[in-house]
Amino acid sequence: MSTLRDALSELPDAVFADLLESETAYLLVLDLPGVAAEAAELRVEKGRLVVEARRDKHLPAEFDYVREERPLFLDAELPLPPDAVGDDAEATMERGVLEVRLPKRAAAPERTIPITAGDES
Repeated sequence: MSTLRDALSELPDAVFADLLESETAYLLVLDLPGVAAEAAELRVEKGRLVVEARRDKHLPAEFDYVREERPLFLDAELPLPPDAVGDDAEATMERGVLEVRLPKRAAAPERTIPITAGDES
């Protein structure tokens, strides 16, 4: 999980993120102000969570930019924790806050492994 934590620290300054963990899942919360759910794409590729989003910006006709620091696009690739299951991930977005729930892979149940004797001829 430290790889994901490190990747979150390298996100652009305009993106804020929290990473939470429970017994059964990770919860990644990304602030994407100005982004609607239909303008964002989220997918799992080769052990990475890929986030692509487009922010809506409206420029009134009578104004010109003096300074523009809010990027239109956000592209981020974050490594998944090794025990995260991308296939069953769920995401919701409300008021520019994207929440991605990544279930953890179930650990193998405890069991006794029988040992058979080899042929000692």
